[in-house]
Amino acid sequence: MLTQQTVTHLRTLRLDGMARAFEEQLTQPLATGLAFEDRFGLLVDRELAWRDTRRLERLLKQAKLKYPDACIENLDTRSARGLDPRQLASLAGADWIRSGHSILITGATGLGKTWLACALGQAACRHGFAVLYTRFSRLLEELRIAHGDGSFSRRLQQLARTDLLILDDWGLAPIGQPERTDLLELLDDRTTGKATLITSQLPVEHWYAYLNDPTLADAILDRIVHSSHRLPLKGDSLRKKAATPATRK
Repeated sequence: MLTQQTVTHLRTLRLDGMARAFEEQLTQPLATGLAFEDRFGLLVDRELAWRDTRRLERLLKQAKLKYPDACIENLDTRSARGLDPRQLASLAGADWIRSGHSILITGATGLGKTWLACALGQAACRHGFAVLYTRFSRLLEELRIAHGDGSFSRRLQQLARTDLLILDDWGLAPIGQPERTDLLELLDDRTTGKATLITSQLPVEHWYAYLNDPTLADAILDRIVHSSHRLPLKGDSLRKKAATPATRK
């Protein structure tokens, strides 16, 4: 009876990992031979592991990654895409997020830009950072609607608190003056220690012309380009390779 009461109290205190470990110890004869300090240490370790797992699950759910299973460890660096394994290993450590830097992934369609962005986003979640993935055009539309319903300032504040913002497919469609202004506000909020990852089919040197406003283009690019890590992908589309029969070379 006392045992069940202890488990109930642990769950009431939201120590679910410890409660499960305690129940398991009761069914393991070897555990009874351990000293109290050792058994208690195992319970604490289990609680920490439980909380880490739950936090990662929560961060991944909030991130809304297009490819939630994308993982840096599964990235094929042997493909001729110009990827440097040492650079990727360094970026997976997330120091660039701690420093508030940007990553700019560019290249033709089919080279795995979005997958790579999601893999870096998953690595960020594993380091405990809050991440949000969104398509660039979708975010601009969301901000346009936010102007109309009065939630624009609140949405900007939410985005400003996000440690890593992933903007996928930058530059696919033209943007107007209101969108450029919103983009500047969004990025200006991220200059205080927040990181941004952008994927685009357009080479970085074409972004100035894409923004089509000298004053705003200077201000926008100043906030994302100068402190950035660039990953220009090269080669043939991976989709074409996947569709090619194995007998072909």
